[in-house]
Amino acid sequence: MAKIILTGDRPTGRLHIGHYVGSLRRRVELQNSGEFDKIYIMIADAQALTDNADNPEKVRQNIIEVALDYMSAGLDPSRSTLFIQSQISELTELTFYYMDLVTVQRLQRNPTVKQEILLRGFAENNDAGENRPGIPVGFFCYPISQAADITAFKATTVPVGEDQEPMIEQTREIVRKFNSVYAPVLVEPEILLPDNCVCRRLPGTDGKAKMSKSLCNCIYLADSEDEVRKKVMGMYTDPLHVQVSDPGHVEGNTVFTYLDAFCHPGHFAEFWPEYASLDELKDHYRRGGLGDVKIKKFLNSVLQAELAPIRERRKELEKDIPYVYEVLRKGSEQAREVAAQTLSEVKRAMRINYFDADVLASLTAEQSEKYSDR
Repeated sequence: MAKIILTGDRPTGRLHIGHYVGSLRRRVELQNSGEFDKIYIMIADAQALTDNADNPEKVRQNIIEVALDYMSAGLDPSRSTLFIQSQISELTELTFYYMDLVTVQRLQRNPTVKQEILLRGFAENNDAGENRPGIPVGFFCYPISQAADITAFKATTVPVGEDQEPMIEQTREIVRKFNSVYAPVLVEPEILLPDNCVCRRLPGTDGKAKMSKSLCNCIYLADSEDEVRKKVMGMYTDPLHVQVSDPGHVEGNTVFTYLDAFCHPGHFAEFWPEYASLDELKDHYRRGGLGDVKIKKFLNSVLQAELAPIRERRKELEKDIPYVYEVLRKGSEQAREVAAQTLSEVKRAMRINYFDADVLASLTAEQSEKYSDR
């Protein structure tokens, strides 16, 4: 069986470092490893519209932002197929068929859906007399849409962040149900989480559990050097570490969480040779005598080293926007050919491919014989 990757992002804004360590950096590594036969990277604009239907221009404008982030981070169009979800109409049809295989109750139990409903302020019960909007059907059903995205390309591996684990399990359930009811056409995917547990869900700069555009607690891949520095210097640390001499707490300290995600031993040799490793730095902080400002300055150096080449590549890509759109157009054409083949196999398994030449001949003969004696 071919080894295939499918993953992607919603174009609701520029990508931030949570996206980067959660999935994007790993995608680039996997692309360059040569271990996979095909890699599909999707800009999920149709999914983004499920909670932005009244603001399609936001989605439209951010398609290019996400594409620029992808390519500046190292995704290579000659090795990975970059495409736009809405241009693959076969995905919508697959979603429609999969809806018959999932219950409303199962969707309601999906913890990621529950969390996203709360995050967006949707009211689960419109009879509660609240002013909050109800849940759009498309948004509620997006785990099914995601299953269509994954299975259309027969993806064996889906590199995502930890919050997407329930979604992949939902896909696996749909695959098993379809294959048992109809025929073994679909491939059951495996999730690929970051090796570093910290990277699976990077907190926001304010210490909140999730880095989110709506909470304004993000460091973006496209941020300038000065913007990154300002955000780092304003980060949440240990509220009990008031004096430099006070013992500090590493656990729950966002600056150290970011260092866990980005720092490697070479950074100490380059930026802070007084320490040999992150563990040594943590021990000193716990004992007391090490100020938060110094640690933030070190984190800033680490992040700037990681983001500088990404910023430079982005500047070059921004000079040739027609090329970026051409990459997406060609990728969408290639992706649609693959999805169309899967849809054909799905419809054949469901026996709704009535007008395929061989099926039509058989159906015509069968029905003609049925009615010939009447």
